Amino acid sequence: MGTKTQIAALPGWYSLDGEPHLIGSRCIACRSYYFPKRTTACRNPACGSDTLEAVSLSRTGKLWSFTDACYQPPEPFLAPDPFVPFAIAAVELEHERMVVLGQVVSGVDVGQLRLGMTMELVVEPLFADEATESLVWKWRPV
Repeated sequence: MGTKTQIAALPGWYSLDGEPHLIGSRCIACRSYYFPKRTTACRNPACGSDTLEAVSLSRTGKLWSFTDACYQPPEPFLAPDPFVPFAIAAVELEHERMVVLGQVVSGVDVGQLRLGMTMELVVEPLFADEATESLVWKWRPV
């Protein structure tokens, strides 16, 4: 059986090459960070700039909050059948000091998570068909 082509479930939101990272924006003038990536208009009310640059965001951060998804999210979320509950993490990125939500890797549940623990960004399959495997970012305890 051949290898499936791996693609991003959300193209442009994160990288799949090398060590994965989220792709965000930074205002040239005030240095504010944004995720997902913005292309115009800094949202900082004290800044009038409309020049943003694409940047790679930190791959690690501290667990700020977490919960579990014990019910199947509504469409357009594609859940495996049968649905398997999963943990969701809010991680404060190491350098940017902004909080980004994401699923926790498969096999780690809320009983294994502790506030303040270091988390690392990885990619895992979200769903697959005969030819492709769609990957999404997730958080993994370090």
